[in-house]
Amino acid sequence: MKYKKFAMGLLLLAGSQLAQAEQIGSVDTVFKWLGPDHKIVVEAFDDPDVQNVTCYISRAKTGGIKGGLGLAEDTSDAAISCQQVGPIELTDKIKNGKSQGDVVFQKRTSLVFKKTAGRAFL
Repeated sequence: MKYKKFAMGLLLLAGSQLAQAEQIGSVDTVFKWLGPDHKIVVEAFDDPDVQNVTCYISRAKTGGIKGGLGLAEDTSDAAISCQQVGPIELTDKIKNGKSQGDVVFQKRTSLVFKKTAGRAFL
């Protein structure tokens, strides 16, 4: 029974199609003597259901000692923009209308509960 649950968890993890964001760049906003500075981070990820569409998200990242250790809570401020980078190709899931409000991007923004998520509505 234990092995079935473990295998099921692995399948769910492997089947997850959340996009992995690539960091494009960052700008320091507040200097910190100890630990990394507060910054605005710009990341890009490809939409998993719409081929040749890249989305860019900019968000605040808390620095300092807590930020360096991953204990700080980032603010909820974020902006997103999606751009066509080639001919658009839709998956069957979207063509059949079965994709509404699916999470395409997710990033942890605090130690325990808070997450920033991008959802696609087509």
